[in-house]
Amino acid sequence: DLKKVPSNIPPDIVKLDLSDNKIRQLRAKEFEDVSELKILNLNSNGIAYIDPAAFSGLNNLEELDLSNNSLQNFEYGVLEDLYFLKILWLRENPWRCDYNIHYLFYWLKHHYNVHYNGLECKTPEEYKGWSVGKYVRSYYEECPKDKLPIYPETFDLDKEDEEWERHKEQSVQTVKKHGVIVTVIG
Repeated sequence: DLKKVPSNIPPDIVKLDLSDNKIRQLRAKEFEDVSELKILNLNSNGIAYIDPAAFSGLNNLEELDLSNNSLQNFEYGVLEDLYFLKILWLRENPWRCDYNIHYLFYWLKHHYNVHYNGLECKTPEEYKGWSVGKYVRSYYEECPKDKLPIYPETFDLDKEDEEWERHKEQSVQTVKKHGVIVTVIG
């Protein structure tokens, strides 16, 4: 019936099982004194919020079980200190597929050595049952082209773009006369 992470955890512990308790949130630096920890089980606690610095100091953690909680997304930074993470259990959480889920998806995508499961949309209703990856891909497919300046080469040039190209060419020609080349990216 623990309601928070105990403060008297031995510093040399390598496996910690806090499953089946009533820990609803993880505060900043909850585990900073147990840096040797390799396996952390937080299954079935009802965790709804994890502070971005909650796992700070867990540089050796290899397995993290967050399954069967109340997590809807992760704030940016939650997973940043988990350099050696290999397994991340995420099943049975009410993942909400909106823009806030993107951090978790991209973190996992860029940490391809981390095996995970259970990343499925539960809300909103129109995405229920979708994998989070499918949702993120559809997010960018449905987005209007003027909202995606990241990929300008994929869209037709409009009059403003044509004018900018002409101006850019004139600027480069003018600069070349003075012996300096300036490349404008943007």
